[in-house]
Amino acid sequence: MATNLENLTTNGKITQEDVARHAGVSRGVVSYVVNNGPRQVAPETRDRVLKAIEELGYRPNKHAQRLMREQGDSVVDKQFGLILTDPMMLRRPYYGSILSGIHKTAHAHNCHIRFMRFFDELRNPVLFNELVHEEEISGLLLMSLDQVILSEEDAQLIRLIQARINNIVCIEWEWENIPSVNFNRAEATYKATRHLIERGHRSIFYFGQEDNRIQGYRQACLEHDIVPSVHYVTPQANMASSYDLAANLLAQAPPPTAITAGCDEVAVGLFKAFADRGVRVPEDIAVASIDNIPIAAFLTPALTTVEVPQADLGRMAVEMLINRAKQPDMPVASMLLPVKLIIRESSGQQQKEIT
Repeated sequence: MATNLENLTTNGKITQEDVARHAGVSRGVVSYVVNNGPRQVAPETRDRVLKAIEELGYRPNKHAQRLMREQGDSVVDKQFGLILTDPMMLRRPYYGSILSGIHKTAHAHNCHIRFMRFFDELRNPVLFNELVHEEEISGLLLMSLDQVILSEEDAQLIRLIQARINNIVCIEWEWENIPSVNFNRAEATYKATRHLIERGHRSIFYFGQEDNRIQGYRQACLEHDIVPSVHYVTPQANMASSYDLAANLLAQAPPPTAITAGCDEVAVGLFKAFADRGVRVPEDIAVASIDNIPIAAFLTPALTTVEVPQADLGRMAVEMLINRAKQPDMPVASMLLPVKLIIRESSGQQQKEIT
């Protein structure tokens, strides 16, 4: 029979025995669930154990030694966690540059990334209670999670994280009462679109993510009486999605004379679709993009793009975590990093100076 919460051990540490009593199972069954074996547990029993773990906040005690003091500071004070959207993020060069900035800065400050996990993994209460805990980490980085916060259940998971960890910084997205480091997406698309307008284009489509990049694109069009045309790509498959959209677009008439791409990976997909159909860049369609990942300079033609300080996003997020760990009462603040237009061949010949 499940135990009441008040009947738990009084030393403040939830044990497997407590979980077993609360779930109405043996301690061995709890161990099998926590360790994913060696014996199988019936699905209904497993769900009951996981619910008890979540309700009690149980976590394994194997990292208690991290509370030792080292040169006057707790070891855990130098440990940070990192939550990403999904495994595909690790394959994309844009995010690789941010991760590089994170790890280099942590190393420079003698700090450590205790774990790197994906958002969906935190739905497992065993893993959540083990990692998202003040005895495990002193700070947490949440990177680009706007791509996966799709339901109230997702939002509740973020709120549970906030309840556990006081020192959190968002990278490339924002959440209420959490400081963030970001770049101005609207400014980036505004610069790219305005640049194409300065090249003389009046038919400019947007291909990219469904976020506030669209605001900058629309603003530039509005200022010059241009009718906007927005085409969304799938963020997890930028190149393939933009390739398919471009192929459909070229089958229609008339095509635009220029495209603002929401990121360089979108532009790569566009280039491939155009090349496969004999459409020349920039002679037939000019392209300006956002990010300035390394491949942008090596495309043919080289890609005009708005440079986002990717490594600085990671660097400043870690520095913010470190400063907030030292000063927990710092006010919540968001930081927008500047962006810069890099003019190359894909946007065509210069007609006017950009101010």
